Amino acid sequence: MRIFSRLLLVVSTLAMVSGCAGSGDSGNWGWYVISPATGQGITNIKFLLGGLKDTIILSLASIVLAMVLGFLITLPGIAANRTARAINVTYVELVRAIPLLVLILWVYYGLPQVAGISIGIFLASVLALGISDSAFQAEIFRAGIQSIHKGQIEAADALGLRYSQKMRLIILPQAIKVILPPLGNQFVYILKMSSLASVIGMQELTRRANELVVTEYRPLEIYTFLILEYLVLILIVSAGVRWLERKMQTDEH
Repeated sequence: MRIFSRLLLVVSTLAMVSGCAGSGDSGNWGWYVISPATGQGITNIKFLLGGLKDTIILSLASIVLAMVLGFLITLPGIAANRTARAINVTYVELVRAIPLLVLILWVYYGLPQVAGISIGIFLASVLALGISDSAFQAEIFRAGIQSIHKGQIEAADALGLRYSQKMRLIILPQAIKVILPPLGNQFVYILKMSSLASVIGMQELTRRANELVVTEYRPLEIYTFLILEYLVLILIVSAGVRWLERKMQTDEH
């Protein structure tokens, strides 16, 4: 019911925008550039929506990379060895201290010089977003794993299970219930932060909006449409995460 109310709010906003497009105050407002009632508006809307695919693919690839790196960095963080824990802390603190925009620029412009390789815009964006978010993912995984009662781990040790078996059969299935909500938040974070990839030419939603602003000179109207695009995307993701949470609670009962 709540998601329906939010989507209703989005529809109402779009209706308001369309209403402005038909108003007589055309000297101050230029909603016609994104109005579905005009040929120019339809062309511009198609151009703006064309970045939707790149935004989604970029976000999905980045969150997968972040989860893999985050889990790998978590393992030394939950180890008994002090040196291993120091590696975890150093990585997390170092990566979290680097602004994402700076990391994107460094990966795209600096990494090819350091490593002597050629790197594309998409790969640079995925690497930067994935590495940046992996530090947060590592903390999420660590908190979820450490929330499991020690008795569960001791029981697994008593059964003679290997480390990989303990993680796969006992710890992770229980930890995922704790991890899922913050993972959903991080996916929303990645969706929003993917807009920074526009600075290196990634043709996602924000880049396309910037290009249209240059040709149409209507930043208010175009960026308003951009906000609505991100709003709908994030509402859909949030609804999906809540559905998964309810599904897991139902299965548990």
